[in-house]
Amino acid sequence: MVRRGAVLVTGASRGIGAACARRFARAGYPVALNYNRSEEAALALAEELRTGGAWVELFQADVGDTGQVERMVDNVLDKFCQLDILVCNAGIARQQLFTDITDGDWRELFNINVDGTFRCCRAVLPHFIHRKAGRIITVSSMWGVTGGSCEVAYSATKAAIIGLTKALAKEVGPSGITVNCVAPGVIDTEMNGNLTPEDLELLREETPLERLGQPEDVAESVFFLAGEGASFLTGQVLSPNGGILI
Repeated sequence: MVRRGAVLVTGASRGIGAACARRFARAGYPVALNYNRSEEAALALAEELRTGGAWVELFQADVGDTGQVERMVDNVLDKFCQLDILVCNAGIARQQLFTDITDGDWRELFNINVDGTFRCCRAVLPHFIHRKAGRIITVSSMWGVTGGSCEVAYSATKAAIIGLTKALAKEVGPSGITVNCVAPGVIDTEMNGNLTPEDLELLREETPLERLGQPEDVAESVFFLAGEGASFLTGQVLSPNGGILI
């Protein structure tokens, strides 16, 4: 197995995060699995990857808390000595009418989705800048590009992540660091579990490739942006969405 610097995947216990962890582990990367509450799922994933020969370590932290994020990154560096890639995947979603959104709802979404991404990027950058190398991949959504009805707060957070990605790419590019974004379409994960089978079928029919995306589809995009083939890409938004948004 090729010796590589580690990859830290936030929100890695399931869905897109778990698929990313599997993809990097398969390629020989040591993987730092971050989770917040889903300890059982994180432990099961770690056992699965270790059985396959991967070096995997678990790191519990709430990306909504600055102190926990800083301690997590310090612990990752203590364990692996080197960190090459950060995948900012942790996030939450909520469907509700705009007029029903409370101040608390709005702040919770921004604290996890946007501020959490900010905290993780800020925590790893001193290491990346010191090494003059590093890859940051943020996770937005197609709703951050086009906006979604009844998902105004979620869409706003995902649009903010795209803005953060583009601006940060300009700032840290001279230090040899790339910052790119993946904005998935409709992906078959628990986050879309609130949609009815009828809604999902309509979305499938609206997708030119006539299927819903799988977490593995997004993981492949994330993996590409972390690899040598993307060495001249930064500040870009890659949208694995089956053609539903072009």
